[in-house]
Amino acid sequence: MSDNLLLLAGLGAIFVATAIAFATLAVIRAERAQMRRSLDAVDAHRKPPGVTNELDRPFSERVVRPGLRRLVLIGRMLTPGWQIERIRRKLEEAGGPSGWDVDHVLAYKVIALALGGLLGAGLALALGGSPVQIVTAGVLAAALGYFVPNLAVAHMADARADRLRRELPDALDLLTISVEAGLAFDASLEQVARNTTGPLAGEFFRVLQEMHIGLGRAEAFKGMGERTNVPELRQFVTSMVQADTFGIPIAQVLRVQAKEMRTRRSQLAEERAQKVPVKILFPLIFCVMPALFVVIVGPAAVDIARTFVER
Repeated sequence: MSDNLLLLAGLGAIFVATAIAFATLAVIRAERAQMRRSLDAVDAHRKPPGVTNELDRPFSERVVRPGLRRLVLIGRMLTPGWQIERIRRKLEEAGGPSGWDVDHVLAYKVIALALGGLLGAGLALALGGSPVQIVTAGVLAAALGYFVPNLAVAHMADARADRLRRELPDALDLLTISVEAGLAFDASLEQVARNTTGPLAGEFFRVLQEMHIGLGRAEAFKGMGERTNVPELRQFVTSMVQADTFGIPIAQVLRVQAKEMRTRRSQLAEERAQKVPVKILFPLIFCVMPALFVVIVGPAAVDIARTFVER
């Protein structure tokens, strides 16, 4: 009992110290905000009568944005620099989805941390757990919630990479046909970008825009390879850069690349098909087989038990 009390006291001291630290930061920021409001009030008296006051501003500018900035500040305090850089890299691989940038992800991490801790502690309290179990469940759930936004960003990056991998062979076929029909490579690339949809078309459009503003073809393609995490696309970029450097005919390189990409897509489909029996094994054993045994063996077991009872 004394060990549990000592553990609870230690955890309580940690939480109290953390709360005091955050409260101190909040007081400092509140004093700065009060000073800023006082200065704004002084400036407001000097402004002409037509200027609106603070309450006339939208709710998002008065409450949401300042709250988001505070969450981002807390997130940067809790997140190391290498992880922030990794989040930025994953967002770039995900194509920069709308509403997702580094600051938003850091704010989501803080929100998920708080919600996870509350849900975990509340669930343990509802199940009648001890104080140690409640604190442990809250800490574990908060840690899990802290990494949920990272998993979401990684999932978006993997999904986009999978789409790029699937769309690349068809795009290369169309690019090869356009080049062999007599179009220049830049015009063929624009034709492919206009007649296809998806992340690969967006990458081709970005390459064309970078070339139009004066960036070289090799540098633009290298940038596309660095923004993605698809080995097939990086191989295509390397081939295009080498062809542009050494003067190799583009049509021949595209024909070879298109053939290799189709072969790789077929091999990838075969590989995934061969993994299906292994992936379905555990659901079959733990979900299907027990129900099947209940349906088949259950009536026989009832009959056997009834026979023994009658005797």
